[in-house]
Amino acid sequence: MSEKRELRFVSDGQSCRGDLYLPDGDGPFLTLVMAHGFGLTKECGLEPFRDAFLKAGYAVFLFDYRHFGESEGVPRQVLLPNREVADWQAALACVRKIPEVDNQKIVLWGTSFSGGLVSVVAGREPVAGIIAQCPMMDGLASVLEVVRYAGIGQALKMSALGMMDLAASAVGMGPKTLPSAGRPGELAAMSSADAWDGYTALMPANVPNEVAARIALVLPLFRPVASASKVTCPALILICETDTVAPASSAEKAAAAMANAVVKRYPVGHFDVYQGEAREISVADQLDFLSALA
Repeated sequence: MSEKRELRFVSDGQSCRGDLYLPDGDGPFLTLVMAHGFGLTKECGLEPFRDAFLKAGYAVFLFDYRHFGESEGVPRQVLLPNREVADWQAALACVRKIPEVDNQKIVLWGTSFSGGLVSVVAGREPVAGIIAQCPMMDGLASVLEVVRYAGIGQALKMSALGMMDLAASAVGMGPKTLPSAGRPGELAAMSSADAWDGYTALMPANVPNEVAARIALVLPLFRPVASASKVTCPALILICETDTVAPASSAEKAAAAMANAVVKRYPVGHFDVYQGEAREISVADQLDFLSALA
């Protein structure tokens, strides 16, 4: 049986919570640092990926960002990309201090929104590799995708709510929130045909389906594709070809800019890769990639 340790680390003065899982055997181990995507926590459907890595003999450190899950941060549900990049860097610094972790073999693992985050971090920190699954590599392209399937009115309503959220924050009020996922026609950060079912399938009952609406104002400015050329470590980019949340074209551009990227493409939507056969194929491709780094 693997060993689990609860760890805390500090990011910009606030305590973040993570769980370190160690496989059977003697270390130091190749270690995957993992965190979820848009508004989700370490409890949201990542267990199959974590367990596959442990079974293969790798360690896993799975953490929550500030303002989410078991980590500190008030108000809750505030998603700011630059803060989450800093959380990744703090998590990486924490893991490097663990004796069972091989500091020369740390791989950053991100999915959806965090797929873009890990590419930014890898451009700033020395790591052995990254895995980016259905990655959000261009916030502007994601907003334009919302306009395509929901209309310009949806984007304008989200921006207006974002302004209200910032105004409320400036006078010490709680956040104005935006549903992370909604059904088609509903006001939500994601309301494509597959968003509600796919997103909520990952969520335990205690995880809110909402984020502070200010994300609508900063998301277009978060463009990992623009700095992808800084990623020089081995990178595995897993692209869902019919993705309506994180456009495949942006992931293709980011991968092309990286010095050492392997691309795998799946004929599925954004949320399909977390379930069933698509997940099994993705996991197999990830294990192949990791075996070359071990």
